[in-house]
Amino acid sequence: MSDTAPQGASPPSSMAAPSLIAVIFINMLGFGIIVPLLPFYAKSFDAPPWQIALIFSAYSVGAFFGEPFWGRLSDKYGRKPLLISTITGNCLCYLALAFAPNIWAAFAIRLLGGLAAGNGAVIQGYIADVTPPEKRTRLLSYQGAAWNVGLIFGPMVGGIFAHPDAGPVGFRLPLFMASGLAALCVIGIMVFIRESKTREQAITHRPSRWSALGDVVRHPIIGRLMLLTFLVGFAFTGIESTFGLWAQARFQWGPREIGVCFAFVGVAAAVTQMFVTGRLSERFGEGRMLAVGMGITVLSAAGQTMSPGGGVTIALMCLTAVGQSVAWPNVGSMISQTADPHRQGQILGLNNATGALARVVGPFCAGLIFPVAIDGPFILGALVVAPAIFLALAASRRVAASRADGRP
Repeated sequence: MSDTAPQGASPPSSMAAPSLIAVIFINMLGFGIIVPLLPFYAKSFDAPPWQIALIFSAYSVGAFFGEPFWGRLSDKYGRKPLLISTITGNCLCYLALAFAPNIWAAFAIRLLGGLAAGNGAVIQGYIADVTPPEKRTRLLSYQGAAWNVGLIFGPMVGGIFAHPDAGPVGFRLPLFMASGLAALCVIGIMVFIRESKTREQAITHRPSRWSALGDVVRHPIIGRLMLLTFLVGFAFTGIESTFGLWAQARFQWGPREIGVCFAFVGVAAAVTQMFVTGRLSERFGEGRMLAVGMGITVLSAAGQTMSPGGGVTIALMCLTAVGQSVAWPNVGSMISQTADPHRQGQILGLNNATGALARVVGPFCAGLIFPVAIDGPFILGALVVAPAIFLALAASRRVAASRADGRP
């Protein structure tokens, strides 16, 4: 277990992880400024729909390769230098996007931006380094809350300062703002965040990504959790990516109604992660709450096919977000408690890469099924997530058994 301070390092402050989350929030705010503007940014280059989809998927493809790479390097060289370098790369990519000459240059920049921003495992590794096992779910849920709050307030800022009628130039000010927030985040890490690992910890040999992938796939706990990550990510991103089209086809909703719905979803997710997830997991256990979150997701996705619209649709989408928010922090917590403490970054990175792959495959499959049956993404999501409940319970039993035996 990694519930003690690293050998040779100063004992971490109880505020170490919350301080990092507060600093990272600044960068997440910049991310929130840009994401809703991307379709309009791509349209300013006269991009067809398939190229707009590429702009979105490029970021997840980059994160797929970046997560295990940066996580492994952070195990070797420490969390702080990797956070500084990756967020600096993200800062420069926002700046480059402001001057992209065409859609293909924008695609390449987004790919590099996703690669640089694939540092979730580094953040999770830092939290695991400085937090005792029983408190990790709470801190990881705070990280998720910071993400959601950034996605609530960021779009408002981006919408105010973007000028789509001016073409690509009209998006420069929001991109400059996102770049500036990333730079501010880097300064905050340099000044306020103390390293959680030492070089001495990192001298042991580490397997390559593919060797490590084989190890975790065969692992009786981590393998199940990674499969769960893919199944649930596949289902949720498929629903999310087609929700606007579904709501328009079913209820004639426009951008305003869909925007209001996602604002409620963001608030529901943030409140759940801030005030509910950690407390429930500490009381009832990570595995049980992971299974409960999956169950909520199945019921809300299936229920959406019978929704009459209006407040019911919004409530069911919020319930889906609550299910995800109850579940996901427990995955990272259970993996961090099970993994070799010298390889936490790499293994958490492989799990995050699995989630990034799901964010590419899920919307693609949902886009294929939607023209055939508009309720198809919700039905598919419910059918895919249902087995994840049993994966969660099986992983929970294995974790309990390994703790009883004193094994990692």
